[in-house]
Amino acid sequence: MSGVKTVLIVGPTASGKTALSVELAKKTGGEIVSADSMQIYKGMPIASAVPTEEERQNIPHHLLEFLDPQEEYSVAQYASAARACILEIAERGHLPIVVGGTGLYINALADNLVFPQEETDKALRKSLENRFDTLGAEAMLAELATIDPETAARLHPGDKRRIIRAFEVYTLTGKTITKQNECSRQGERAIDPLLIGITFHDRQRLYERINLRVDEMLENGLLTEAQAARRKTGGAVQAIGHKELFGFLEGTCSLEQATEHLKQQTRRYAKRQLTWFRKDERIHWLYADEESDLAEAAYRLVMTFQEEAVK
Repeated sequence: MSGVKTVLIVGPTASGKTALSVELAKKTGGEIVSADSMQIYKGMPIASAVPTEEERQNIPHHLLEFLDPQEEYSVAQYASAARACILEIAERGHLPIVVGGTGLYINALADNLVFPQEETDKALRKSLENRFDTLGAEAMLAELATIDPETAARLHPGDKRRIIRAFEVYTLTGKTITKQNECSRQGERAIDPLLIGITFHDRQRLYERINLRVDEMLENGLLTEAQAARRKTGGAVQAIGHKELFGFLEGTCSLEQATEHLKQQTRRYAKRQLTWFRKDERIHWLYADEESDLAEAAYRLVMTFQEEAVK
């Protein structure tokens, strides 16, 4: 059994994944499943760049804005929910199109990972949180690199929750997250993936798009959204787009300085995303600064992919 034919559109932030996925869904009769670890949260549509109703163009979208920002959400939970969406879409006779830049989410689906029952020890987690606050992010990430270099390489120092979780998993199970992922690949495929990536030959073009997006976010009310987020704790507080503005909101820097910091951090995030996805040789890369019609190029890949299923 080859599994459900599923298209996964990946790439760095601001590369045009949303627009491409909508155009492709219109051409194929598809429905879209988000693979963005921040778009799952309610109340932060600007920072997480949730597609507006106008951008969705009446195409059904799934797994957007369903979780309270205080709640945690694991890759295992996402994989289970996304697979359920994919199967339901296929049963309706439509093409599932997964779109997003969260590499862990994409890999969980593309590699059909099965996750073990998650273990949690509140006392251990509290101890690790205190240690993180005492030693600092850089020191904790450096220590993680001695235990699980693969996981440490893909995590950002600001991602406190996932750094702590990596230590927690290793302490409770004796296995690193990387090792658990290696052991969790299914023999039988739940989905049959086609991975399409968007990028740019000229990296500066991508950075210009990122800078423009940040400016548009601020015009659309990002400061107000960040102000509300500053009073909360939980999984979404560390989202890029909010915490970079806290300095301005607290009076420790100018809006210009905060804005430049946000642009810089978003560019760095895009570089990490590209580094992650570049390792996957299955991805068919489309270059937005080269293709005259991205949607048509992607459509041709999908048609070939679907034709292979009937041979």
